[in-house]
Amino acid sequence: MNTHDDAARSARPGRRPAPDDPSDRARAYASVSLWLATSGDDLVAADPLAGDREVDVAIVGAGFTGLWTAYYLAEARPDLRIAIVEREIAGFGASGRNGGWASALFPSSLATLARDADRDGALRQHAAMRASVDEVIRAAAEAGIDARLAKGGTVTLARTATQLERARLEVEEARAWGRDEHDLVLLDAEAARAHIDAAGVLGGTYTPDCAAVHPGRLVRGLVRAVRERGVRVHELTPATRIVPHRVETPRGTLTAAHVIRATEGYTPGLPGHGRDVVPVHSLIIATAPLPAGMWDEIGLARRETFTDGRHLIIYGQRTADDRIVFGGRGAPYRLGSSTRLDPRAAARVHAKLHRTLVDLLPVLRDVEVTHAWGGALGIARDWHASVGHDPDTGMGWAGGYVGDGVTTTNLAGRTLRDLVLGEDTGLTTLPWVGHRSPRWEPEPVRWLGVNAGLRAMSAADAEERATGRDSLAARAMAPFMGGH
Repeated sequence: MNTHDDAARSARPGRRPAPDDPSDRARAYASVSLWLATSGDDLVAADPLAGDREVDVAIVGAGFTGLWTAYYLAEARPDLRIAIVEREIAGFGASGRNGGWASALFPSSLATLARDADRDGALRQHAAMRASVDEVIRAAAEAGIDARLAKGGTVTLARTATQLERARLEVEEARAWGRDEHDLVLLDAEAARAHIDAAGVLGGTYTPDCAAVHPGRLVRGLVRAVRERGVRVHELTPATRIVPHRVETPRGTLTAAHVIRATEGYTPGLPGHGRDVVPVHSLIIATAPLPAGMWDEIGLARRETFTDGRHLIIYGQRTADDRIVFGGRGAPYRLGSSTRLDPRAAARVHAKLHRTLVDLLPVLRDVEVTHAWGGALGIARDWHASVGHDPDTGMGWAGGYVGDGVTTTNLAGRTLRDLVLGEDTGLTTLPWVGHRSPRWEPEPVRWLGVNAGLRAMSAADAEERATGRDSLAARAMAPFMGGH
């Protein structure tokens, strides 16, 4: 894999900038991902907390969840005193490191949601996710954020007979739930290649419910937007402890009527939350901008996002500046829920991602990879995202997005707005509201189980390539890996 020196520096996911000089620190933040490097922001950390403060709403974590919550609260109630504390800079975590899909994907199936509530509740959750894709686009425009959004939908390629059969079954199940061709459609090989002319395509599915987005521009734009609305975003201010009505930091304590935990994959670092979620790493590479002639061969004319039907997730998009950004899972979980990733493991996964991308699109074989990065996403024990607020304690939370957070965080922010304000709305009655996931097992059982699951998904893909049949390993691990 051919990389620039900047790419090699970017391939150390989770490293924390050490320099005290603001400009040196900003350069270190720019090395975190392509998205932060090209966010159009100077990335200079601002407004660290300076002593104790009393506010109405204190939010821990300045990623998409915290920022959307603050944005909608400030829009609804400009009189509220809202403060966010963030260990690094806003967008340092998953919000500045993801694959750039604002999709309607939700980690729990409709069947699972129906068991939590009922059929109507499950379908309302699905409809809310679809509507949230458009809400991200609308709100970004309202806030004056140019996030390079393009709602081209998602094509999921089937490149083996077993993947094609799963695609057929997925569409059949969608129809049983009343989801029509405007929601999800089955593609034959020609129709799939009309979206992206990848190698070995037999068919696939297409949904319009996804927008490619530049997440760095979105998250840094949201910081500016909430500050313009009177929200204090205290960067370089780590929360060391959160309890009802208090957020403790080395720089002072926030006292608040409401405390919102919006820490996703970094949640295990908070006392008392070590087993709420596990941080699993997703890694990403980006090519140099491609010439127009190469795009004529590849397709993605509407900037569709793309994946295929394998078990170990991959994902890609065409960026506004004509790169391919391509990522996937596979990095090992680290003992003790560490959010740091071994650089050697990162290098191996980045190299494998490059091989996978070239297998999909052989035209990219000699194209330079300019950036490589990764970061931690949060997975609840039952693979079920949730949002909630306890009116008695004032404690709220959202997370467990399993990598599907760019849109889900927006829905979480609007839902937390309604819960904090005590309003009974259609959002506050969705089945994910108030859901409580079981805690993960203690170590080392957690380490053994998570890594066994990741290895099983890789083995399942290999098994299907070798046998041409649906994987027994995947079916065996499905209950432990979010499958149904």
